[in-house]
Amino acid sequence: MARTNDYLTEVSQIASRLDRGDIDRSIQILYEAWKNDNQVFVIGNGGSASTSTHFACDLNKWVSDEADRKFRAFALVDNIPLMSALTNDNGWGEVYAEQLRNFFRKGDVLVAISVHGGSGSDKAGPWSQNLLKAVKYVKDNGGKVVGLSGFDGGVLKTAADACVVVPAESTPQVEGMHLVLTHLMSEQLRGMISTEREKSKY
Repeated sequence: MARTNDYLTEVSQIASRLDRGDIDRSIQILYEAWKNDNQVFVIGNGGSASTSTHFACDLNKWVSDEADRKFRAFALVDNIPLMSALTNDNGWGEVYAEQLRNFFRKGDVLVAISVHGGSGSDKAGPWSQNLLKAVKYVKDNGGKVVGLSGFDGGVLKTAADACVVVPAESTPQVEGMHLVLTHLMSEQLRGMISTEREKSKY
């Protein structure tokens, strides 16, 4: 029980240290994408890949449920045959940038989710280089980037237009808080769109 209490206490402490300004800037970028009918692409590796799929689902369904114009959000992790073909031919490092070269249009938004933000390495070399290549592609071609990171924020902290860094050095805590943040953003966006719809009636 003590470990349970310690874990939940840490969750509360991490949440209290989140930068509200970074959260608000991220929400505003996504709101502008909806207003301008831009696409939103979401990417991540490992646990962050499942968060990417979840967030795209929420943008398309929960956030857009009663909107006259819905979000057009796509998780680039979802097409497994395409991802495996691109990895087989071009390597894992290009798996997201290659998809963006096909789907991305000027003004679109990329949401990049990474525990370490492109910092650190393991047996296969530096982590999350495929995300950073995708971020560079979007920035070079007239798009905006929202980042969700953890630890010290990594490269993503400065490469993104807005980046929420979870102030924790624990992968489970960072990944869990990323889910909380995507739900928070979804709830805020749903409310903003509802307000916009009410205004349009008058």
